[in-house]
Amino acid sequence: MFFSKKIAFINFLYYLCNQIISIMSKQILDSLDRQILKLISQDARIPFLEVARACNVSGAAIHQRVAKLTNLGIIKGSQFIIDPEKIGYETCAYMGLYLREPEKFDQVVEELKKIPEVVECHYTTGSFDMFIKIYALNNHHLLEIIHDKLQPLGLSRSETIISFNASINRQLSMQDLKSFNDDEEETDEEAAAEK
Repeated sequence: MFFSKKIAFINFLYYLCNQIISIMSKQILDSLDRQILKLISQDARIPFLEVARACNVSGAAIHQRVAKLTNLGIIKGSQFIIDPEKIGYETCAYMGLYLREPEKFDQVVEELKKIPEVVECHYTTGSFDMFIKIYALNNHHLLEIIHDKLQPLGLSRSETIISFNASINRQLSMQDLKSFNDDEEETDEEAAAEK
């Protein structure tokens, strides 16, 4: 009993810390941070010196800001994006999964992580217990994944939607996003103009 209360308290503290970091990250971003995010989201390979020139600050300032954004979890790394179709994965499918035992969600997620064809998993509202995205070589391969890898996880049923083409596939644009502080900054500028 004591052990389970201790684990519950640790889980609560972990949740609380994540919430505080999330709130802080939303409030800490200034115009330089947003400008940096805009530049590096357009091209992850852009040299920091080029970012520094565009932002009119030193290269060291960019390194420090990127480190801060990474520590806050705003930047989650960079990666090369491989086009699945170009390497033979011609079928992209989205699946709504219904679990026989929904309380085993976390265990099922851990098993889904072991299936390389599963590239996304979401806990969503609606009737599904979870929603996943899969890449398969073809429809036959998709059927094998469903039968051999997904059904043994304890599905009561699933619904599959095959994507013919991704018309839009991008990250969230930093172009037009405003921060929580933008209204305050505008108010300060308006106040200065009135004086």
